[in-house]
Amino acid sequence: MGLTLLAHQGGWDEALLVVGPLLLFAGIVWNAKRRAVKQSQASADEDE
Repeated sequence: MGLTLLAHQGGWDEALLVVGPLLLFAGIVWNAKRRAVKQSQASADEDE
């Protein structure tokens, strides 16, 4: 019964299949960029 309810609920379940991975990917990219900036600042501080 549960699988039947998730089959077609007006498109929100299909939207989650698209938005979920996009948000995950965006989070990974954001975290990588934040780490890169932090590492760049640390290496710039060491050079001074």
